[in-house]
Amino acid sequence: MIRRLAVVGLGMVLMAMTVAACGGDDDTVKAEDAWARTSAMMQDAGAVYVTITGGETADTLVRAQAPTDIAAMTEIHETTMNDEGAMMMGEVPAIDVPAGTTVMLEPGGYHIMLMNLAAPLESGQEFDVVLTFETAGEVTVPVEVREQE
Repeated sequence: MIRRLAVVGLGMVLMAMTVAACGGDDDTVKAEDAWARTSAMMQDAGAVYVTITGGETADTLVRAQAPTDIAAMTEIHETTMNDEGAMMMGEVPAIDVPAGTTVMLEPGGYHIMLMNLAAPLESGQEFDVVLTFETAGEVTVPVEVREQE
């Protein structure tokens, strides 16, 4: 009897591990490792960087929103280089996230722009940003403010 219970219990554990490995969070987009740089006292803008990994199907980041006690406006931006070699930054309507690939929002590329900061971003501060995807819907990601490197 005890042996039978042990075999059934082991079978249930293995089945749970198989289900977790085959499905779960891998079927939808993930956003992780979000961070923002500290900001100078007179600076009224900041940026959030995050790693987004696509799930089983492609998705599109269509909106980002930080709490209004952090920034009055939040937009999706991209840094590009113009014909004269100068770096330009501007809002983009969306960011495609292909299935199973990683899209890095990082300095010098895509990022979440925080405008009209309520207060300077300070090292160690934490806040959440809500990313809205076309298919996955809203994904809340914690953001850690770090010293500039």
